[in-house]
Amino acid sequence: MADETPLLRFIGSGDAFGSGGRFQACIALEAPGGTALLDCGATSLVAMRQQGFDPNVVDVVLVTHLHGDHFGGLPFLILAGQFSRRTAPLVVAGPVGIAARLVEAMETLYPGSSTVERRFQTHVLELVERDRAEVGGLRVTAFPVMHASGAPAHAYRVEVAGRTVAYSGDTEWCDALVEAAAGADVFIAEAYTFEREVKFHLPFAALRANRDRLGCGRTVLTHMSGDMLERRAEVGEGYVCAEDGLVLRL
Repeated sequence: MADETPLLRFIGSGDAFGSGGRFQACIALEAPGGTALLDCGATSLVAMRQQGFDPNVVDVVLVTHLHGDHFGGLPFLILAGQFSRRTAPLVVAGPVGIAARLVEAMETLYPGSSTVERRFQTHVLELVERDRAEVGGLRVTAFPVMHASGAPAHAYRVEVAGRTVAYSGDTEWCDALVEAAAGADVFIAEAYTFEREVKFHLPFAALRANRDRLGCGRTVLTHMSGDMLERRAEVGEGYVCAEDGLVLRL
C-alpha cells in the first residue's frame, strides 16, 4: 500500500441469512505487514471474487466463533489456494476447537481434502482467552463472549501498525466488549436488531446504552438483520453502518 495506514475492507457485512442481499461476515484488515481476515463466512470467496479481492493475499484468518456464517468459507479459501498454486503460508486462528472443526468441515464438504498434500503450509492456532498472542504480525487478544456455537466464542482486540481494531463477533451484551473496545481506533460491532432482544445476539440499543463505557473511536455496525437494516437511518451520529465493499482507513 502506498499509504502505510492500515485499512478495513468489509468484504461481507451480512448476517447468516443474507438479509439485504449481503454476504456473510468477512472483513479484511490490510496493513503494511500483510492482510488478515476477521471471519470468513461461507459466502466469502464469492464476495472476494465479485469485489476483485485476491484471496491469495490473505496471510491470516482470525475466526470469532465456529458458525458457518463466520467460519464456513475456510474450506473454500484453502482449496482455492491449492488450485491456484498458492505457496505462501496461511495462518488460521480462533477459539479452542477450531482445529478439529476445520478438519470436519473440509471432510464433510470435500472428502479427503483435509489430508491432501498442499503447496502451502496451513498453521492452525487455538487462542487462549485474555492472552496477548502474536498471530502473523498481529497482536491479538481474545475475550470470551456469549454466543453458543459448540465451542467458545470470542471478541477480539487486534493491534497492528500503531492502530487498534476491536471486533465483537456475535454475542449478547457482556462487559468483555468494554475490555475489547477500550481505546480502540475502530470498534466493529454486531447490531443484529435495533432494539429487539434475540438470545446470543447484540441489539443496537445495547451499544447505544453503553456508548460512554466502550471508550472507543468510530463504531461500525455490521451483521445486521432485516429489522436493523430497515432502521439504519435512526442510529444517529457516531456510528457507521457497514455495507459490502465499504473501505475505511484507520
